Amino acid sequence: MSAATKKMTFEETMKKLEETAENLQKEDITLEEALKNYEKGIEYYKQCDEILKKAKQKIETYSK
Repeated sequence: MSAATKKMTFEETMKKLEETAENLQKEDITLEEALKNYEKGIEYYKQCDEILKKAKQKIETYSK
């Protein structure tokens, strides 16, 4: 994961993931652009997942 992705909030990362998904749906996208967007999307997805897992752990800790 890039340093820039690490510093984004969940909402910022989710917005980037949505934008990436929209780019993939364009009809005039080249294969190279599609692959780059796919790789970025995976990175954003992993970052969102990591943020949610940390939040879940905190909630579980406070719930005990």
